[in-house]
Formats: sequence, structure tokens, C-alpha cells
Amino acid sequence: MEPTIIMELVCTIGAKLAMSGAETYRVEESVRRIAAAYGVEGRVYSVPNSLFVTLVIPGSQPMTQLCRIDHHSTNLEAVERYSNLSRRICAQTPDPALAMEWVSETEKGQKHYRLPMALVGHVLVACGFCVFFGGNWNDCLCAGLCGLLLGFLSPFLSQSNTFFQKIISGFAMAFLAYSLSAMGLTRNVDTCVIGTLMLLVPGLLFTNALRDIIFGDTNSGINRIVEVLLIAAAIALGTAAAWNLAQSLWVLPVNAPILAHTPVIQCLFAMVACLGFVVVFNIHGYGNLLCVLGGGLTWAVYCLVQHLGGAELLCYFLATVFAAVFAELMARVRKYPAISYLITSLLPLIPGAGVYYSAQQAMQGNTVGFVEYSTHTLAIAGVMAAGILLVVSATRILSSYHKRTGI
Repeated sequence: MEPTIIMELVCTIGAKLAMSGAETYRVEESVRRIAAAYGVEGRVYSVPNSLFVTLVIPGSQPMTQLCRIDHHSTNLEAVERYSNLSRRICAQTPDPALAMEWVSETEKGQKHYRLPMALVGHVLVACGFCVFFGGNWNDCLCAGLCGLLLGFLSPFLSQSNTFFQKIISGFAMAFLAYSLSAMGLTRNVDTCVIGTLMLLVPGLLFTNALRDIIFGDTNSGINRIVEVLLIAAAIALGTAAAWNLAQSLWVLPVNAPILAHTPVIQCLFAMVACLGFVVVFNIHGYGNLLCVLGGGLTWAVYCLVQHLGGAELLCYFLATVFAAVFAELMARVRKYPAISYLITSLLPLIPGAGVYYSAQQAMQGNTVGFVEYSTHTLAIAGVMAAGILLVVSATRILSSYHKRTGI
């Protein structure tokens, strides 16, 4: 078979997976398995912005190619389709030229939500998390307007630098929220901002960073962690600029106390927010309902452990363990990547409020408060990483044992 076509095939699929938000191990494993299906040894090294592939071809010199990954997105529909395509190619081993036609068909066959539905998704995320974090109906409405603004801005900023995009989005969203607060339309602007802020928090990037480190892809994991921290700083900078401008223009009212919603209300609105993220992450089919269910059940586990007297970090740990187990089970039942179920199930646990309050304390010059909120946020992230590590490690051990023994 023509080695150049095989190289083009594996590089194209690997790059498509990487650009769509797939984990590093999935990108590398897909390339290796497709190459092996054609009787070629594939040596691959993937980092967030590059893909290096070497094909060791019997009877000829090794062939190496570098693919630059310039654009990243969160397109879980594409991750699922290209993962399924990889399995199909490995199972049928078609002529490489025919396999390239399958790649083109997969690209054309992808589903995308149109702009009106995308706007609805942004509104659902903002409204759902606003109530989830203790807002009332007026706060929810204002958060929906802020989410709608981000939905309109997203297509225009999508091709710009990620950090510039987050700064502008954070500023625009927060300034609108503070403006609505100055007009007396929201009683607690913090819940409005935090709810909308969840649209900007890099949940998929954070989850992939943890999974990369767990799977031994340390360089990719560290790169992603650094990117998460820089994005968090960009969001904080944007919201801080909006707060300072609003303070100089108006006297912002004092926030009313956050409402203590019942666990049932929290779970319900967590599911509403996850439903919005199903659209934002471009998830299709009945699997999106399972993703929404995972988010609600994960927070239900958190509330249950809390009700039984568990400490906060223990609640986060056990809820994360449940989310990871749920994702692994759904992935095996539906033969789809676990990342779709994991990221949506973990969303209610992502410490978006910690990012906001850390930035707020820094704006007010409260060093002690900044350190306290930042440390608490990092502690939650560490506990979630430990929960994912436990489940993924156990899954790999059981899978390896099953392959060896057939049991």
C-alpha cells in the first residue's frame, strides 16, 4: 500500500481529533491502531499544538511528518465521529484512498447547532448556574441576558487569540451584569456573573489536563494546566476591568444574601445548565440526555454526602468518583468516548465561583481573601483530580486483567 496515503490518513484523523478537544491518549492511540491495521508501526507524540507521527515501514526508511494544530475547539460530536471512524477503519482495513473518502464523508456528515439554538444553549447555561449558585428569578433573567450576549460574541471572537477572547468576553458579560445591577434589575450581581462565567471556564481543557497527567502524558497535561491558569487569569482580568469601570460610573448596590435553594432545586437547575452545555459542546443524539442526567446525579451525590455529614472536600471527591464511573459505564454501553459524559457530569463541580471570588478579592486589595479563595479552589481541583485518577486507574487495571484472562 502507498505509505504516503497511510501517513496522510493517520495524520488527518489525529489532527481532527486533537482540534476537536480529544484527550492526548485518544489521539495517539487512534494513530497507532490505524497504522497497525495496515501492517505499519506508528510512533506518535502529541502535544496541544503539534502532532508528530513516524511510520516504520518494513523494507524502507521510516517516514516522519509534523502536523501543526493551530485551532482548538470543543466539538464532542467530532470526537465521537472520528473515534468511531478509527474503529471502523481498524475493523475493515479498507484501501487507504477509500478510508480518506470516509474521512471526508465524516467531516461533511457532522451535525452542528444553528445560531438560534446556540444562543438558547448559552442562555440555559447562564440561567441554570445563576439559580444553582443562589440567585433568584430576577438574577436568572439578567444572567440569561448576559449569556445571550456571550452567544452573540462567540462567533465573532472564535478566530481570535484565546486569551484575548476570554478577556473581551469576561469584560462584556460582567459590565452588562453590573449595569443591570445599577439599574436595580438584579438583587445579587455576583450570582449573575458567576452563572454566566461558567460559559468561559475551560472545563474541557481542565478535565483533559487531568486525564493527560493520569495517562502519563505529563508534557501535554502540564501545558494544558498552564493554559487553564492563563485563561482563568484572562477571565479575572476582564471581569476586574468591568468592575472598576462600573464602580467609576455608578454606585453599585450591595448584594442581597444568596438564596439557600433546596437540593432538589439545585439538581434541577444543574441539569438545565448541563442541557445548555450539551448545545455549547455540540453533543447530539440521545446521549445528550445521558449527559444531562449525569450532571444532575453527580450533584445529587454531592448533596447526599453533605447531608450525611461529609466534609466539603469529601463531597467533591465522592461526587467526582461517581461522575467518572458514570462516564466509563456510559462509554462502554454506547461505545462512545467517555469524555462527553465526564465533562458534562463534572460541570456542577467545576469551581467557577472560586475563580470569580478570587478575582474579586484581588480587585479589592484583600490579599488574605485572595489567598484563601485561591487555595480553596486549587484544593477542589486537586480532589477532583484524585477522584478521576482513582476511577481511570481502576478501569485500566480491570481492562488489562480482562484482556489477559478473558474474565
